[in-house]
Amino acid sequence: QVQLVESGGGLVQAGGSLRLSCAASGRTRSTYVMGWFSQPPGKEREFVAAISKSGGTTSYADSVKGRFTISRDNAKNTAYLQMTSLKPDDTAVYYCAAGTGGIGRSSSLYGYWGQGTQVTVSS
Repeated sequence: QVQLVESGGGLVQAGGSLRLSCAASGRTRSTYVMGWFSQPPGKEREFVAAISKSGGTTSYADSVKGRFTISRDNAKNTAYLQMTSLKPDDTAVYYCAAGTGGIGRSSSLYGYWGQGTQVTVSS
């Protein structure tokens, strides 16, 4: 079992930045693909970004390319999502996820999920 805990969410003005963190604990001797998903109010959960086990490969949703950066520090068992140029449409609960397969955009690839952290972007 792996436990994931997100932090770093909050209220920010449009154009601002936030950095989300996802700390993993438990069976962290195995390395996992890490992903970030968002769920805007009243909408389905959607893919934001993912990073491979080594950190050498990343994938982003078109809506965040050039604005968000996913990274990881395997020594600290932590993944990050640096969010810049935030827009009101980025308002959502952001979830961290971990998976044992390949890097991908489908939520079904990720077996472990955090509880989510709220990001609110005001106009």
